[in-house]
Amino acid sequence: MKYLIVGLGNIGPKYAFTRHNVGFMALDRLAAIEGLTFSLEKQAYHTEWKIKGRSIHLIKPTTYMNLSGKSLAHYMTKLNIPRENVLVIVDDLALPVAKLRLKPKGSSAGHNGLKDIESTLQTQEYARLKIGIGDDYPKGRQVDYVLGNFAEDEMIQIIQKLDKVKEIILAFCTIGINKTMNSYN
Repeated sequence: MKYLIVGLGNIGPKYAFTRHNVGFMALDRLAAIEGLTFSLEKQAYHTEWKIKGRSIHLIKPTTYMNLSGKSLAHYMTKLNIPRENVLVIVDDLALPVAKLRLKPKGSSAGHNGLKDIESTLQTQEYARLKIGIGDDYPKGRQVDYVLGNFAEDEMIQIIQKLDKVKEIILAFCTIGINKTMNSYN
């Protein structure tokens, strides 16, 4: 069985440790633990994780956050992966820092990367793993907040949760979304 795991973020060192890049961070951590190397391909950095009879494709779109759907659709088509086997890893302002929440579907909640995915797929029915980044910013400063770096104590919390993200990805690909939600939400 093939799966596609999409970490959302923005490319370049300027954005590497920003709150908006927690999806990239999650896949980078998994790759480091498993000894995987991303290579630059069309519209994304891509690597494949073979485990437990599964072929799990990890991508970090190079289209920037607001055009993430383009990269996702390209790899779904190229690799012939159905929507049910896609998991998007995304930052979430509505969750406390490092809180994880797996959902089988839902709205974009104003997140531009998810808006583009919804527009491209023409549906809100795709799995997403939300990683909380908190909402401690002054009114009207949301963009500065999500494109800002984590505070040191927040980064420690995020790093501690990234191993759990790897577990959730593996569970999603082996036991399915419902059992995984029951175990981890």
